[in-house]
Amino acid sequence: MRTTLHPHFCFNGLPMRKQYHFRQSADGLLAWDVHRLIDLAAPLPIEQLPVNEIAELDEPYWYDNEGDTPSGRSIAMHMQLVNAADLAYPIILCPQGRLMDGMHRAVKAVVLGIDSIQAHRLTVLPAPDFIGVDPDDLPYDD
Repeated sequence: MRTTLHPHFCFNGLPMRKQYHFRQSADGLLAWDVHRLIDLAAPLPIEQLPVNEIAELDEPYWYDNEGDTPSGRSIAMHMQLVNAADLAYPIILCPQGRLMDGMHRAVKAVVLGIDSIQAHRLTVLPAPDFIGVDPDDLPYDD
């Protein structure tokens, strides 16, 4: 059990909300706990990544699971998160350069016209925390 929060876990003095990075696989949906990804990435060097190299900015991302609908309300909720995103915290990339954490920060950089963003690139892809899961069945903060 974590006794103190890493600085990346705070936003306006509050703990970061529980969230996961998802990828489809032959074994079903894979899920990585973003808090664990942050711990793994924290000691790695920070690189300046050109925003135009973030492929996910031009792909379905938040609405890529069955049943996800980009309603006006859900888009507004994402825009609130984009507005609140802190570009001081690096995004996290897998070893192949795919985004694992930081889409709201990446979108904020696009909106602000910023050409590059800080990034941690994992050297090894960690095993997922969950395999073959439904996102609604994962543990979240309430």
